[in-house]
Amino acid sequence: MKIAVVGGGPAGLMAAEAAAEGGAQVDLYDSMPSVGRKLLLAGKGGLNLTHSEPLEAFLFRYGLRREQVAPIIRLFGPDAIREWASGLGVQTFIGTSGRIFPADMKAAPLLRAWLHRLRQSDVRFHVRHRWCGWDSQGALRFLTPTGIRSVTTDAVILALGGASWPKSGSDAAWVSLLHERGVRIAPFRPANCGFDVDWSPHFKNKFAGYPVKSVTVLVTSQDGAVRRRQGEFVITHTGLEGGLIYAVSSDLRDQIEMEGKAILTVDLTPDRDQARLATDLSRSRGKRTVATHLQRHAGITGVKSALLREIVSRETFSEPAALAAAIKSLPIVLRAPRPLVEAISTAGGVQFEDLDERLMCREVPGLFCAGEMLDWEAPTGGYLLTACLATGRAAGSGALQWLTKGRTASGKSAD
Repeated sequence: MKIAVVGGGPAGLMAAEAAAEGGAQVDLYDSMPSVGRKLLLAGKGGLNLTHSEPLEAFLFRYGLRREQVAPIIRLFGPDAIREWASGLGVQTFIGTSGRIFPADMKAAPLLRAWLHRLRQSDVRFHVRHRWCGWDSQGALRFLTPTGIRSVTTDAVILALGGASWPKSGSDAAWVSLLHERGVRIAPFRPANCGFDVDWSPHFKNKFAGYPVKSVTVLVTSQDGAVRRRQGEFVITHTGLEGGLIYAVSSDLRDQIEMEGKAILTVDLTPDRDQARLATDLSRSRGKRTVATHLQRHAGITGVKSALLREIVSRETFSEPAALAAAIKSLPIVLRAPRPLVEAISTAGGVQFEDLDERLMCREVPGLFCAGEMLDWEAPTGGYLLTACLATGRAAGSGALQWLTKGRTASGKSAD
């Protein structure tokens, strides 16, 4: 059995491992000079492998695609990923946020150990091979430094990523190739992204790069539910970004698509009661400045104070009840998500309805898809990498199953 894996990110590497474990001869092709680049980029600040929260809550993070993603992750979820890492000699730990990291926080040692094990399993790597479709005989075509190369194989697993990391090879150039084969693809949209805000020149020039810490944000989702998240975000020259924004980015993006803008409601003092805050702010200011008054009676300083001044009217500062309400429910108008190439991940991709339970394309027997090129999204925190690894393993196992048990009566390979 010969299986070609196209794409050397986490999903592709895991697909190659699963297929090789089943006895297939696996050849992995990647357009970049080396594999695993996105894994290394994602691990720059510490490789977040997965998350320790209860599985049902974990699966809820996949939103509208939970039904399709859940069975795959149940077969290779957070516990299995920790065991897999341990098998590579990489021990993991649970951080205070519940996120799971390698003990040394680094991606490179895990990747080195993984590639060593894959090579021991006779997985053959072919870098600088850009997939450019099929030839007239049904063979895969690759553009290489020495010209076009055609490859015949029994099954193909595509793990080509979304559209948000072109520098790592995820440029979505594959979309037209699958469209031609009748595979439906949902348009790509930014996920885990920042947003544009119409800051005044003074505010953005002075406060870009400042973190806004210990706040709570409220966002209304498409189903009408109000989602509340606590954490921090960062002021940028163009708007907002950061972990707290990424956690609610899908709802904000959808709201902008429907209404032309989104309102992010920010509680600047989540540990203070609004009524008590209004009472404290009603105290005589005397000769103290407004800034000093806010600091003493509301704990509002620095960028939080500037954010208030940027958004609320001058008159509000002289009305304690209105000022307290603004502090507890500060409305920030978001105009647009940042461009796709700036996003951490993407929504959209190959629709699950065009895949069977093995992640094989119904219109192209023997062609499997995995990773971020599938139409799902999730927040940061280990959910992205978990689904990439899990779908990669599912596609690798699915290709083996199709080759050994589920091929059509004609016995034809992928074309």
